[in-house]
Amino acid sequence: MKSWTACWSCLKSFLSLGMLLLGCSICSYSQTLSNAQLHQKRGYAHQKNNVVFLNPSFQLNQDSVENSSSDSFPSPKSVMYKSMIIPGWGQITNRQIWKVPIVYGLLGGLAWYSMDLTKRYHDYRAAYYNLNSETDDDMRFGPTPDYIPESANLQELKSIRNTYRNRRDMVYIGIGLAYGLNVIDAYVFAHMRSFDVSEDLSMKTRIKPSVMAQATPGFTLSIDLITK
Repeated sequence: MKSWTACWSCLKSFLSLGMLLLGCSICSYSQTLSNAQLHQKRGYAHQKNNVVFLNPSFQLNQDSVENSSSDSFPSPKSVMYKSMIIPGWGQITNRQIWKVPIVYGLLGGLAWYSMDLTKRYHDYRAAYYNLNSETDDDMRFGPTPDYIPESANLQELKSIRNTYRNRRDMVYIGIGLAYGLNVIDAYVFAHMRSFDVSEDLSMKTRIKPSVMAQATPGFTLSIDLITK
């Protein structure tokens, strides 16, 4: 139980960087605005109950905004595929190069830690096998490392071997999670960067009494999204 607790604490320190990476994307998308969306002041869009009413002059302007937005922002699916092929490629496509060192620092740190744990696991596995009188003396897993004394307790060697093996397996899971966070971060930001979060947006809510099914009294909530 202690080995799993220590391993989980070490893994959380690495994954916290990944969560920071994803949190930065959610917070920073609000600062990314398209120049074409700023011209929506010339039109008026009123969305109510999932129905959008536009005047004819603004319809042309809205089409041009959508076309320009599609040309300015990459497809979220293409960004996701790029991140799956090469970690950090999606962040570069989203013009967030500053995230690339975080991605490779997280993956590189976990990969280096997994290799160190694997080496120590192999050392103690070889020592436990070679010093155990019930096993063949054939150096199946290699020679016993010099830093492990031949008088070591077999139960302690077995416990340490299992500890390093469990930590290594947990780090492998952490590498998979870090890789997934890299893909999710690029995909989420590619979606959110095209959202209009300017001050031209406003919302109006209205609550009014109404008659529901079977003549049951109730209330109706209406939410109006308006672009000034």
